[in-house]
Amino acid sequence: RPLPRSRPVRLHIPKISVDAPFTPLEVGATGQLEAPPPNDVNLVGWHSDGATPGETGTAIIAGHVDTATSPAVFAQLGALAKGDVFDVVRADGRKANFVVDDVETFAKDNFPDERVYADAKRPEVRLITCAGDYDHTAKDYTDNLVVFGHLI
Repeated sequence: RPLPRSRPVRLHIPKISVDAPFTPLEVGATGQLEAPPPNDVNLVGWHSDGATPGETGTAIIAGHVDTATSPAVFAQLGALAKGDVFDVVRADGRKANFVVDDVETFAKDNFPDERVYADAKRPEVRLITCAGDYDHTAKDYTDNLVVFGHLI
């Protein structure tokens, strides 16, 4: 059952030892979701103008794979597989439990916006990080890794 709107507080992904606080993220001037601040390697962000985790719709959670100095919160995100579980602790004290439906990598220059960001009729979540090769000229990775999940 969907949960009411409530700000996410912590993300727990036991399989990859993630226990991270949230920060709100907005869509920037380029039309892309801003990334969490790079100075905290154990921080995830959520699209604060979208659905909150557990609410009907598609909640977007983003985290860094690494920084210039070390691996970051989503360094092992690609190890998740269909059937793995994770949860989001919310400001209302409830815990939204999710199961992984799929894990896919997409080229950033051919990213399926509609598939990843489209509003869902049930509570869904997307965990997103960088993947692929690092382009030193662009100072960015070539791909995005997306974990698709839904509330259980």
